[in-house]
Amino acid sequence: MAKLLKHIKKRTRLWVQVLFTALTNGYLLGFVKGKIYTGPSKALCVPGLNCYSCPGALGSCPIGSLQAVLGSRSYHISFYVIGFLMLVGSFFGRFVCGWLCPFGLVQDLLHKIPFPGKRKNLPGHRVLVWLKYIILIVFVILLPIFATDFLGLGRPWFCQYICPSGTLAAGLPLVITNEPLRAAIGFLFTWKVSILILTIIGSMFVYRPFCKYVCPLGAIYGLFNGISLYRMEVDESKCIHCKKCQKTCKMDIPVWEKPNSSECIRCRDCIHTCPTGAICSKLEIIERKAEN
Repeated sequence: MAKLLKHIKKRTRLWVQVLFTALTNGYLLGFVKGKIYTGPSKALCVPGLNCYSCPGALGSCPIGSLQAVLGSRSYHISFYVIGFLMLVGSFFGRFVCGWLCPFGLVQDLLHKIPFPGKRKNLPGHRVLVWLKYIILIVFVILLPIFATDFLGLGRPWFCQYICPSGTLAAGLPLVITNEPLRAAIGFLFTWKVSILILTIIGSMFVYRPFCKYVCPLGAIYGLFNGISLYRMEVDESKCIHCKKCQKTCKMDIPVWEKPNSSECIRCRDCIHTCPTGAICSKLEIIERKAEN
């Protein structure tokens, strides 16, 4: 019975990912007709990457929304978008990446495909993890503000030139279902598909390469990991420094030293593998105190 419960707990994250992806991309008619849903819920952001142009998307991606308001000539800030990112970050941190992001689910499933030569990180990992912060600053913030057209409007540079999630969820379905779009395919679409293919292949061999090295949304949420309501705690009196937590961690984090690393996606594998029960979330500690 204990083994069954443990197995169910390990599967919980996968089911939450699947259900949340289905919930936020539930406009099935959009995929059939190749049309983007434009209902009132599109004015609201969802926590993870969720391309506005995806035919099934019922909400908007916070990174796309941030670029849109920064690139507007009318105003260069939106208290709603900034507030949304701060609120979600302060409550969950990168829990969103591990549990609620559709593209995170895609990478998780790709990594389950059995291939030899799998590894946790790319060569140069310690340097490459900073790339997502450069992408956040340059492609999400600076270019939409300063690289404007003659009307003073900026472009969504990250969405337009990098984001493989948008290509998978929006670009490909729209091109497949719309003949005029197929006729208009050019270099930019080929470039984006190339990035998507590279990400797909990379995800088969390296765990979540997009999350580790590219995603600007993960970079934002990672800044909140140490202060978010949902954060990890290590009981030093129980920890035996066996390093099993890091061996299990697919993000390769020394959990016993840095339980709230900005790279942690809160998958909870370290909690399940700890032989002494030294690792738990802050919320679990609060619950135990309340029960006592």
